Amino acid sequence: MPLQSTLSGGSSGSSKAEITQSDGKSFEQLRQECLQKGVLFEDPDFPATDSSLFFSQRVPVAIEWKRPTEICTDPRFIVGDADRTDICQGQLGDCWLLAAIASLTLKKDALAQVIPRDQEFDRRYAGIFHFQFWQHNKWLDVVVDDRLPTVRNNLIMLHSASNNEFWSALLEKAYAKLHGSYESLKGGSTLEAMEDFTGGVGELYETKKAPGDLFSIMKKALDRGSMMGCSIDITSSAESEAKLNNGLVKGHAYSITGMEEVNYRGGTVQLIRIRNPWGQVEWNGPWSDNSREWNYVDAAEKRRILQNSTEDGEFWMEFEDFKANYDRVEICNMTPDALTESTKRHWEVNLFEGSWIRGSTAGGCRNYIDTFWTNPQFKLKLEDADDDDDDVCSVVIALMQKNRRKLRKEGLDMETIGFAVYEAPEHEDQASKDFFRYHASKARSRTYINTREVSERFTLPPGEYLLVPTTFQPHHEADFLVRMFSEKKAGAVEMGSTVDADLPEPPPPSLPEEESDEEKGLRRLFDQLAGEDKAISVRELQQMLNGVLSRRKEIKFDGLTLSTCHSIINLMDVDNTGMMEFQEFKVFWEKMKKWIMLFLSYDTDRSGKMSSYELRTALKAAGMQLNNSLLQLIGLRFADANFDIDFDDYLTCIVRLENMFRIFKAMDTNKRGRVRMNIMQFLMLSMNV
Repeated sequence: MPLQSTLSGGSSGSSKAEITQSDGKSFEQLRQECLQKGVLFEDPDFPATDSSLFFSQRVPVAIEWKRPTEICTDPRFIVGDADRTDICQGQLGDCWLLAAIASLTLKKDALAQVIPRDQEFDRRYAGIFHFQFWQHNKWLDVVVDDRLPTVRNNLIMLHSASNNEFWSALLEKAYAKLHGSYESLKGGSTLEAMEDFTGGVGELYETKKAPGDLFSIMKKALDRGSMMGCSIDITSSAESEAKLNNGLVKGHAYSITGMEEVNYRGGTVQLIRIRNPWGQVEWNGPWSDNSREWNYVDAAEKRRILQNSTEDGEFWMEFEDFKANYDRVEICNMTPDALTESTKRHWEVNLFEGSWIRGSTAGGCRNYIDTFWTNPQFKLKLEDADDDDDDVCSVVIALMQKNRRKLRKEGLDMETIGFAVYEAPEHEDQASKDFFRYHASKARSRTYINTREVSERFTLPPGEYLLVPTTFQPHHEADFLVRMFSEKKAGAVEMGSTVDADLPEPPPPSLPEEESDEEKGLRRLFDQLAGEDKAISVRELQQMLNGVLSRRKEIKFDGLTLSTCHSIINLMDVDNTGMMEFQEFKVFWEKMKKWIMLFLSYDTDRSGKMSSYELRTALKAAGMQLNNSLLQLIGLRFADANFDIDFDDYLTCIVRLENMFRIFKAMDTNKRGRVRMNIMQFLMLSMNV
């Protein structure tokens, strides 16, 4: 079931942050221990070593890790207020993070959440600091020691313009620890960090395709405390960080810090204030520092607008020039309120966590119709229309992939992700391949993109909808989080979540005098193997089945393993002798013929293997229904590197599952003769019986 909550204005991180330190100790516990022992904290989870800096290369210079007390004589955590002038980029390509930090300093309530004010250098100092970040719908408290990388006594990463102020450098270190290393922060979307600072909802606007009221949308966003960034696209890696003649830099993340409308020569001009975390490198066109346009603005108004301007990379430009030069705007809203509206709403959120696992639920996008349907599916029920519109429901869907920066050291990076929304079919636990083949989507993400989160805003008529989040290509694995916001409370469930079985009792075996020619032939072979006890052992069953099945040319396999035959004995041995009598074998053989036909119907290329993505359908035809978690586990257990399952593994799987279901049916059967069970028990039995 989903986690449900209501979002309102302000930071959504008011709840207590979770401890992340490996020893389970809180910041206060660790600080108190250090004070009692008279030592400075050294973080074992993020040591002052090269591995905390880089994972793909050697550190190119001699790095010394120094505490602020070793760098200057009067270190301060924050000098005055934390503001955008405290953010100067170092040697790391994380301007996207710095742009988000600059925006964070303009929102004091969010800043207080991220940077707890219970730490300083002159009171209870123990070389330990902590910061709080939102990750996957929860707030985490990240502890760091204050050893910072330096060269010749100068900080080489993010630092303040004041050489004795260290909050920004320590914040960057905590964020690097959260993602595994400093190198993991190279390249990214400002929106990603903005969400981690607020728990907010991101939206992206392309300036060349933006609505006509983009200025008012952005101004309203600033007025509501939203955080904003902007950037200029690049067409190749060679253009990254390329400086243009007008002073702007391609592929570089800027933060948006102000918007104004000024009277100019009898008219009104819309202005936007932008900050470059690099500093110094600024726009040199109209309305830039000391440009002649300012001479035609009323002195008092000019003084008001420019009073906070600095010489550190912050500049004004006309909004039309902004749209002409910048390509995208990223806005992180504290709530999903549409920026085109004048009123604030209270939003309901349904949240799900899931995984794309190759061979079972990593089906890829709609281009791959044979596997698309196997992706996780979620049903959203919109019953009540918006207050201001009787016909539609406002919905914001945000799909986020989890922990990808941390996985960079393993050679993994952001997956290309997106989603589609369909009208939900009635009375189906999981929409089938044919449903998607014959039904078009009602809404979808504008594009598939390799960013951490893809979000879109829709207006949909009341009804039931099916959300399918996917990676672009099949077989690509990732964990994800999906948030579905609606103005009115909406029901939401994960599809394909049923674990159930409907296994009718097999008909009694025929009497010897009524046996068919096939059964008579099987009896002769059985008697040859059984001997005087009229029963066969596991090895004799293996010999018999391999002999019989090898004559069926349509079944291509190398023979059943002893393990598979053990599972068959366990299923059919009603008198617990560890042996199988012929009457038991006849019952099993009827099952076996049905399972063979099922396997052959999914072995479409007659290769002797079936796609593991078809396992859900094959098991359902055999009377067994599994949820995504169990299908993922079974896929990992039985599928090969090409996501195929051969006949022996298929038979092992289906026999063990039926065996398990029958065990539980004996333990807990409802009135309809159907069975439901504890998932963890199911996992253990289905893999080991």
